Amino acid sequence: MMKQSDIDRLLDWYAAGHRDLPWRKDREPYHVWISEIMLQQTRVEAVRGYYTRFLDALPRVEDLASAPEELCRKLWEGLGYYSRIRNAQRAARQIVQTGHFPETFEELRALPGVGDYTAGAIASICFEQPTPAVDGNVLRVWARVEADERPMNDAKVKKEVARALQPLYRPGRCGDTTQALMELGATVCVPSGAPRCESCPLRGSCRALQDGRTAELPVKQEKKTRRVEEMTVFLLRCGDRIALRKRPETGLLAELWELPNVPGRLSLDEALRRAEAWELHPDAPERIVEEKHIFTHVEWKMRAVSIACKSAADAFVWVTAKELEQGFALPTAFRKLLGQGKTSSESAGRSLS
Repeated sequence: MMKQSDIDRLLDWYAAGHRDLPWRKDREPYHVWISEIMLQQTRVEAVRGYYTRFLDALPRVEDLASAPEELCRKLWEGLGYYSRIRNAQRAARQIVQTGHFPETFEELRALPGVGDYTAGAIASICFEQPTPAVDGNVLRVWARVEADERPMNDAKVKKEVARALQPLYRPGRCGDTTQALMELGATVCVPSGAPRCESCPLRGSCRALQDGRTAELPVKQEKKTRRVEEMTVFLLRCGDRIALRKRPETGLLAELWELPNVPGRLSLDEALRRAEAWELHPDAPERIVEEKHIFTHVEWKMRAVSIACKSAADAFVWVTAKELEQGFALPTAFRKLLGQGKTSSESAGRSLS
């Protein structure tokens, strides 16, 4: 079992040098909270710029609470998992209403969109409470040090690991303990490739290293197969404007803007007839792009058809490229079809003549 002496060595290692991340500049609860929300399912390097821009625009929790929802979505554009920003604004309004930022794990856990990990991170880093923040990095360290063969993505196991770590949190070092465990998993006990065991302060206690099993651990339950959805997306242009519409209030990418689309893979003739049904007076399709975009539980296979139109139907909102950049949050899944998408390791496409 991991001991206090292990944590002491880990803290010394962390104090000797760690990554210079913008959200480590202070322990302001609002800043830590925003960073932790952004970092969920998102790479550190991708978050750096978003974090700075977000706090420049909305520097206080009161600013987030009162900001126009469209501005919040625009600031989040490209980060994905848009329910995070919707819940964050709901939580900000709740914090402003109560008059103070929650300080205990239980109070933080009651905020919209805040789970055990985020509550533990804020409570320990900002308020020096012995509340471990157990994410994939921490679970990987635990599984290897303890040679724990239980599936680390099981919610019950996560809670048990948090309970086991809690007694190792010393007063005055709680925040550093959380940061050090996460840092070790992110930079040394890494998820891809061989762990850098020669640099690990816990190598003398690591049972997986001693048994030659670092490649076998952690164990994970198999994920469910993603559902595949085919859709035809319309890149409709009328003059210098393109057609957008808003997605429903609930479900995937709720309330964001999208390019018009229909389920299924339409032929060119079928796509043209659909555009005629929208009373757009379309010309022949100009271009077809085949793309895919992967979400956590679903994969979109998109056939995008570019059509010039003579009429701008009232069924859509027609915007210029400048207006799109300034005021419309368009998810990456659609934005990359316009040739403006942010780089995504989870997507691939090809153009067809």
